[in-house]
Amino acid sequence: MMLRIQSPEGTRRVDIDNLAVTRELFEKVLNAFETIEYPFTLYGRRDKSQEIASSDTKTLASYGLKHGDMIFLSPIAGAVQCVEQPTDNGKAKNQISNTLLSVSTPTPSMPGSKIPIRSTVDEDQVDLLLQKMDGTVKRKRDPKNCLHGDNSSCIHCLPLEPYDASYLKDLNVKHMSFNAYLRKLSSGLDGGKYANLDNISCRIKPGCTGHPPWPKGVCSKCQPKAITLNSQPYRHVDNIVFENPNLVEQFLHYWRVTGRQRIGFLYGKFDVHLDVPLGIKGTVAAIYEPPQESTRDSVRLLPDSRQSVVDRLAAKLGLSCIGWIFTDLVAEDVSKGTVRNFRNAETHFLSAQECVMAGHFQSLHPNPCRFSSDGYFGSKFVTVCVTGDAQNQVHMEGYQVSNQCQALVRDECLVPTKDAPELAFARQSTAEKYIPDVYYKVSEIWLVQFLVFFFFLRQEYHQEEKGRQRSLRVFQHSGFPLDYPRMDEVFFLVERF
Repeated sequence: MMLRIQSPEGTRRVDIDNLAVTRELFEKVLNAFETIEYPFTLYGRRDKSQEIASSDTKTLASYGLKHGDMIFLSPIAGAVQCVEQPTDNGKAKNQISNTLLSVSTPTPSMPGSKIPIRSTVDEDQVDLLLQKMDGTVKRKRDPKNCLHGDNSSCIHCLPLEPYDASYLKDLNVKHMSFNAYLRKLSSGLDGGKYANLDNISCRIKPGCTGHPPWPKGVCSKCQPKAITLNSQPYRHVDNIVFENPNLVEQFLHYWRVTGRQRIGFLYGKFDVHLDVPLGIKGTVAAIYEPPQESTRDSVRLLPDSRQSVVDRLAAKLGLSCIGWIFTDLVAEDVSKGTVRNFRNAETHFLSAQECVMAGHFQSLHPNPCRFSSDGYFGSKFVTVCVTGDAQNQVHMEGYQVSNQCQALVRDECLVPTKDAPELAFARQSTAEKYIPDVYYKVSEIWLVQFLVFFFFLRQEYHQEEKGRQRSLRVFQHSGFPLDYPRMDEVFFLVERF
């Protein structure tokens, strides 16, 4: 007979004999839903009033199942357990079926959330902490509009949700935090049980046997969808903090001496950011400058054999690589110490080449997420640009590129343009590689080329608070000697002399 299985992943059909035991039904359901990686149970009714237990003795006919019946699959927060019925020899067997699911029990999800847990990956501690928090924005009683007592509340003083658009606008926050976005997904009547955090893929799905491989054939099943660029409503990191201002001064010393640009990797950790609802801030404790060749307008990274050693040393200190920093400075008046301002709304904030670089680094540092079947979603890797502001002073801006840009870079669909740094170009499909169509919308006109404006997510940046205790810093001082001499500085000083 044929049974229909309804689940958050969709509906499937399984063929099974009515005299088969229920354990075989569970195995067929697992084979039908290949993407299910969380524990579940089966019910004969939608209201979960008739549970079907996995057993080696009970048959489907004992539950009254007939051809064409609908069975409902529901996720649970633990391994599926079933108690065996007594056998013919009279010996009771109370055994737990461990062959059905070997998924570890997940940690509790967000309050009131029904977003299915699709992976058992270990998430960052800051995400686990934020998922346990209430997240609502508390408001005090308004003496003008609130006409009730102190122990009551009304529409003017009820707590706001962390994704409230008007509240975020008052805070001048354009992109809500990622955990606030998860709360928004679970705010509906369904609790987010149909929400799915799928990573964007621009590649043809392998294994399609209905036609010859590309370029001789492609079908709707294996063909990646066309990408329409949209502004991402959330960001994974909301604030960047340098715990010691001397870190930046030492990093800028190379440019001040030689006039050449510089790249460094930021090592630190992620903490809760209290100024944004359910926000995350990255606290930078050290800057590692890898081997590189630089000029006044370019930087080329060289192979670094010590990168793994640096990562292991940072891990022992409780740190990890959370971003990268680069300079784009051109001196305007050396006597006054001013620099040129050429990054603004009239030109660009990040060039296409820098967006491609940021997308590459974000793909190397994915964000672990148990709500995604891949085990990761987006990235917390940040980009810090050191350039001149409107007052011609050295200024820093923090960015991240969107998940769309990250996917396009990872699948080699983007190239920067030579003449216009603010524009990127989508490659065309070739016999070796299929490239999906990329669109964006401006004044009701759909174009193939697109602006980098759709890609970046601006973040806040500031130095550590003055009242912060030095004991909270990872390093009490930053005057570490360089591990190798900067010969560029020596040659430049000799030439100038």
